Amino acid sequence: MKKIFLQLLLLVISIHAFAQETMIKYLSGTDKDHAVQWDFYCTGGRKSGVWTKIAVPSNWELQGFGVYNYGHDKVKGNEQGLYKHQFFADAWPGKRVYIVFEGSMTDTKVLINGKPAGPVHQGSFYRFKYDITDLIKPNAQNLLEVTVDKTSGNSSVNDAERRNSDFWVFGGIYRPVYLEIVPETAIDRLAINAKADGSFAADIYTRNLKGDETIEAQVQKLNGENVGKPVAIKVDNSREHQQIKADFKKPLLWSAEFPNLYQVLISIKNKQGIAHLVKQKFGFRTVELRTNDGLYVNGAKIIMKGCNRHSFWPETGRTLSHAIHLMDVKLMKDMNMNAVRMSHYPPDADFLDVCDSLGVYVLDELTGWQAKYDTVVGRKLVKELVVRDVNHPSILFWDNGNEGGFNRGLDNDYALYDPQKRAVLHPWEKFNGTDTKHYPDYNYMVKAAATGQEVFFPTEFMHGLYDGGAGAALDDFWAQMMKHPHGGGGFIWALLDEAVIRTDKNGAYDSDGNHAPDGIVGPHREKEGSFYAIKEIWSPVYIDPQPLKNDFNGEIPVENRYSFTNFSQCAFKWKLVDFPSAQNKNTASVVKAIGIPQVSNLKPGEKGILKLNLPASWRKNGALYLTAYGPDKKEIFTWSWAIKAPSAPVYTVAPKAIKTNEEGNSLTVACDGIGYYFDKATGYIQKVVKPTGTVSLSGGPVLAGVTTTLHKFTYATINKEFVVAADYQGAGSLHVKWTFNPGHPVKLDYQYTQQGDVDFTGINFNYPEEKITGMKWLGRGPYRVWKNRLKGQQFGVWHKAYNNSITGETWGYPEFKGYHAEVNWVTIENKEAPFTVYTTDKNTYLQMLRPAREKDALSNNNVEPAFPEGSIGFLNAISPIGTKFQSADVMGPQSQKNHLTGEPVKGTLWFDFAH
Repeated sequence: MKKIFLQLLLLVISIHAFAQETMIKYLSGTDKDHAVQWDFYCTGGRKSGVWTKIAVPSNWELQGFGVYNYGHDKVKGNEQGLYKHQFFADAWPGKRVYIVFEGSMTDTKVLINGKPAGPVHQGSFYRFKYDITDLIKPNAQNLLEVTVDKTSGNSSVNDAERRNSDFWVFGGIYRPVYLEIVPETAIDRLAINAKADGSFAADIYTRNLKGDETIEAQVQKLNGENVGKPVAIKVDNSREHQQIKADFKKPLLWSAEFPNLYQVLISIKNKQGIAHLVKQKFGFRTVELRTNDGLYVNGAKIIMKGCNRHSFWPETGRTLSHAIHLMDVKLMKDMNMNAVRMSHYPPDADFLDVCDSLGVYVLDELTGWQAKYDTVVGRKLVKELVVRDVNHPSILFWDNGNEGGFNRGLDNDYALYDPQKRAVLHPWEKFNGTDTKHYPDYNYMVKAAATGQEVFFPTEFMHGLYDGGAGAALDDFWAQMMKHPHGGGGFIWALLDEAVIRTDKNGAYDSDGNHAPDGIVGPHREKEGSFYAIKEIWSPVYIDPQPLKNDFNGEIPVENRYSFTNFSQCAFKWKLVDFPSAQNKNTASVVKAIGIPQVSNLKPGEKGILKLNLPASWRKNGALYLTAYGPDKKEIFTWSWAIKAPSAPVYTVAPKAIKTNEEGNSLTVACDGIGYYFDKATGYIQKVVKPTGTVSLSGGPVLAGVTTTLHKFTYATINKEFVVAADYQGAGSLHVKWTFNPGHPVKLDYQYTQQGDVDFTGINFNYPEEKITGMKWLGRGPYRVWKNRLKGQQFGVWHKAYNNSITGETWGYPEFKGYHAEVNWVTIENKEAPFTVYTTDKNTYLQMLRPAREKDALSNNNVEPAFPEGSIGFLNAISPIGTKFQSADVMGPQSQKNHLTGEPVKGTLWFDFAH
C-alpha cells in the first residue's frame, strides 16, 4: 500500500511539473510536409482576386500565387496575402497566451477576433510574438486574420531584403505559427554562458514575479541524468534579470569534432510548488578571437572549413523540414566541412539545433546584402535574432549584415542580449581583428599569408558558378591558408543551386540566369564533382597522394589536421583490388587483400607516417585503396593509387591476312575482317567498317587545338605489318603511325611538338555525338575533372550512360561530357558498334565530347574552359576552370595554362574494334 501511495504521489508531482511547462498549440503545420490549409486571398499576380485555400507554412509563389521575384527586383512583385484561420481556444485560467510567428515575409499585421494583436512586424527572417491573452475567447472558436505585405512599408527593409538582395524574394507565412501558453509567473527567455573551464551562468528573464520565489537550475545529460546538484537563488525584483551561476568539474566540451551537449532545467518555485519550468540544451565551450593569432575553441586553434547556405527547397522555397536540415548538415560533414555561414539571414531554429547536435560551427547573420536596415527597425531585429539563437553553442559569430550592408550603429547591440559577447563581423571587411575578404585571388592569399595581421577567413570565396569554383583551385588556395600564421579558414559560395521549380512554367527549374546556379550540390542536393574534391582537400586526415614509385615501401606521409582528435581515435583500412577487363560487363573491383595500417598516435597538427605493411605480392594487384574513418566511424575519405601501369590489350581473334585497296583519295586497309578507311588527302581515318556495321570514327588524329597541314602520307608493308604514316606541320608538328598486325589490335603511335602556353595538348578524333550512348573506362571517376580540380576521384572501372547535363541547369550527375583523368582504357558505347581504346601511357586524359554551354553562357566566360574541336580526345594536358568573378589565370599554380617547350611528346593507343 505504501508503495502504491508513493507511486501516486510521484505521478501527481510529475503531472504538476508537466502542467507548468510551456504548452505549444500549432495553428499552422510544423513544416513543408505537415502543412495546414488556411483561407487565403492574393491581391496580385497568379490566382489573385479570389478567396481560396493555401498551405501554411509556405511561400505563396510556390503554391501558385502572386509573382516570382529574384532580388535586385526593383519591386517587381508587390502583392499582399490575406489569411484567415479559425482556431479553438481552451480555457487556460491563470495562463498567458502568445501567438508566435517563426517567420513571415514581409510586413505582417495580425488580428485576433478583429482586433490588432500588436504593431505590424517588419523583417522577414525573425521570430516575433504577441500577447493575445485578452483577445481570445476561451472555450470557443477564434478568428485569426493575417495580412502579409510582400513589400515592406519601411524602405530600409526593402533595401536589405529585396531591392538589393542576391537571393529569391518570396512572400508568405513560411515558418510555423503557434500559440505559446505559459503561467502568469513565467520564464520569458534564457541566455546561457557555459565555458570550457566548467563555469556556468544563465541569465533568466522573467515575467510577473511576486518577489517570494526561488529559481532553481539542474544541469543534466540529454538522457535526463543529473550532473551535479541543483543550484537555487532567491529572486531579486530590482534586477532586470536573474542570474544563476555554478561550476562543474571537467564537463565534456562542445566542438565541431565532439559536439557534447547538456540540458538545463530551470524552474520558478513558489509556495505552491513549480510555477514554471523550462528546458534548454547548451554546450560547454569557449570561443576566442585572438588578435594577430587565430580563432580558438576551448583553447585549441581551429580552421573553419565551410560553405554558405541558403534556406531553400525547389518546390517550397524557404519552407523546409527537419529532414532537409539534417540532410544539409550531413552533406557538409560528409565533405569534411566543419562550418557554415547563414547567408544572408537567420535559418530555421531547427537547423541550428542540428548544427549543435552534429557539430558545425555557425556564423549567424542579420539580413543586409549590400544595403542595411535603418537603426530603429534594425535594433528590433538584432534583438529578435540574438534572443532566439543565443544558446546555440554552434554559433561562433554574429554577422551584422553583408558586403556593405552594415549598420554600424547596431554593432554593439548584439552584446546586449549575448552574455558570451561573441564577436561581431562585417563580412568582406577588415573589422574587429578579422579579415573576411570576399573572393580573394591567389595573389591576395599569398600576400595575406606573408604579411596579414588579422585573423583571416574569407566569408565568401571560390564562387561555384555552374561547374567552376568551389573545388576548382581550392587545393592551391588551401595550401596558402595552411601557411597563414593567423588563418581561420573560409566559406565557399555556396552549398546549393537555388533553382525554384516554376509552377507557372510547367515545372521548369529557374535559377534566374547565372544568379543562383552556384552550389556544390543541386537544388535537390545532387552532388557535383566539386563535392568530392572538397572532401579530399579538407580531409582532417590529410594525405597528398603521389604515384607509387618502384621503391614504394608501404609508407604514406600523413598529417593530422584535426583540432581535438588524435589519430588513435580514428580507424584506417587498406585493401588491394583487381579490376574487370573491358570485355567484362561488370565494373566492380575484386578485393584481393585487406589490412589495418600501423598508425602513430598523431596529435592535432602533427605529421607522421602510415605504415601499411602490405603483403609481398602487392604489386600483382590493380590498385591500392586506403580509407580513413573518424571517431564517429564514418568515412573521412578513400584514397586510391593505380599499381599496374597501363598496358596493351590481350587480343583473342583469329588472324586474317591484310588486304589493301585504293580508290581515288581513299585507302582501305582490311585486317582481321575489319576495314579501315583513310583519306590520302588529309591522312585522317574516315571510318571503320565491320561485318556488323560501320563505326563512324573519323577526322583524326589531329593535334588538339592546333592547325596543321599534311606534309607526307605513306603506307607500306614492313616486316609482315602494314604501316600507314602521316606527318603534319603548322603551329606544331605531328607524326602519326598506324600499325596493322593480324591477330592484334590496331596500334597508333604518335609524336608531337608544340611551344608556348596552351589550354590543352594531345590528339583528337571525331565521332557523332548523337550516336554515343555511354562509356566504360578504367581510370579516375566517375566525375569529370579540370586541371585545377583533379582531386576527389577514385581509380577504378566506371560506367556512365550518355547525358547532356549542364552543371547548375540540369542535374543528371555525374556529367557525361568533359575531361576524365588517368584513363587506361575506354569503351565507347554507341548505336553502331562499341569499340575500346587502350593506352600504355600514364596520366592520359580522355576528352569525351564538349560540354554544352549554359543558357546565359555569354555572360560569364570564366567558367567556360577551352575544349578541343574534336569529340573524342586523348590528351596529355587539359584546361583549368575559373569562378564567377575570377578567370582561371589568377587562381594559382594549378590554374595556369600548360607551358610547352617544344620537347617531343610521344603516345601510343590500341584500337579494339573486334570485341
